Amino acid sequence: MTTTRKAEDQELAVEHVLEGRNLVKEFAGRSGLFSRKGSQVRAVDGVTVRLRKGRTLGLVGESGSGKSTVGRLLLRLLDVTEGEILLNGDDITKEKHRDLRRARRAMQMVFQDPYSSLNPTMRVGELVGEPITYHLKLRGSALQEEVDRTLVAVGLTPEHARRFPDELSGGQRQRVAIARALGPSPEVLVCDEAVSALDISIQSQILNLLLRLQEEFGLTILFVSHDLSVVRHVSHDVAVMYLGQVVEQGPSDRVVDHPAHPYTAALLSAVPEAKPSAQRDRQKILLHGDPPSPSAPPPGCPFASRCPAAFEPCAEIRPEHTPVEGGGTVACHLQTKGPVLAGRPVPIELLVKRKEAVH
Repeated sequence: MTTTRKAEDQELAVEHVLEGRNLVKEFAGRSGLFSRKGSQVRAVDGVTVRLRKGRTLGLVGESGSGKSTVGRLLLRLLDVTEGEILLNGDDITKEKHRDLRRARRAMQMVFQDPYSSLNPTMRVGELVGEPITYHLKLRGSALQEEVDRTLVAVGLTPEHARRFPDELSGGQRQRVAIARALGPSPEVLVCDEAVSALDISIQSQILNLLLRLQEEFGLTILFVSHDLSVVRHVSHDVAVMYLGQVVEQGPSDRVVDHPAHPYTAALLSAVPEAKPSAQRDRQKILLHGDPPSPSAPPPGCPFASRCPAAFEPCAEIRPEHTPVEGGGTVACHLQTKGPVLAGRPVPIELLVKRKEAVH
């Protein structure tokens, strides 16, 4: 890396705490009767994401889109096939285990299932204290004070330190998981479907807890979810993934209120409305067919085979990201080659009309 490049990265680090550039992750394909020998599954395909200091980026997409893999790549829980990962401007893409200790302290993860992410044979105090001992080197009374402080911060009491995970409710277990992640005083918190395994009423409590902790500790958060309504509640910015690619990104309100990509519009049309009358009157975009195989991705737009508004260039030419009115970018030929939207929201009437014409 040149001196100029290093200087540019340090300037960006003032705003971007964690950044993934052109990330690619390939896994070896399964061998079987109908699979090709030596085939590779491209789970993440050229993704660039930037986490701005003190803000939340919501990474959303359906199951299999690659969003959880992106979170694990950023934390170096998985090694990238191609691309770079920068933490405060420092390239940590190829750092080995010993050199990663500083990065590990700065980046922590809250997993989806609080029932499987906590060791059932350890007490809560041990679970929360383990990363504090490892990263902060605290022991004895100093460790106990830090554990108690962290438990109180997530809405529990010091008395919970003596309990085992199976003595806690689902919401309490997830609070323990958050406390465990907070223990080393990280800069970045990656929440991978952190509320999807919880009841609706408990989900709102955990989401509000994350918002409070972000304000109190100045956390930068990557919130991975399949639920756009949840993502909007907690996120400043949103990136929408489909088949390993980011198809749209921008400020949360703009993406949710004025989606510029047909896939984003389809996701939003599936979000339930609180009022039954609004639910009945909503125009729904029903997607037909299955996503293409990640082991044989199409050369053009990944969404082309299911898009109600797809036309000739979509199947052969991969769209570039273009600016959107209100902020952010979108990768869609409708913005450039088709009904030239020039950054404006994609009309839902266009998608519904095209769908009816096809089916």
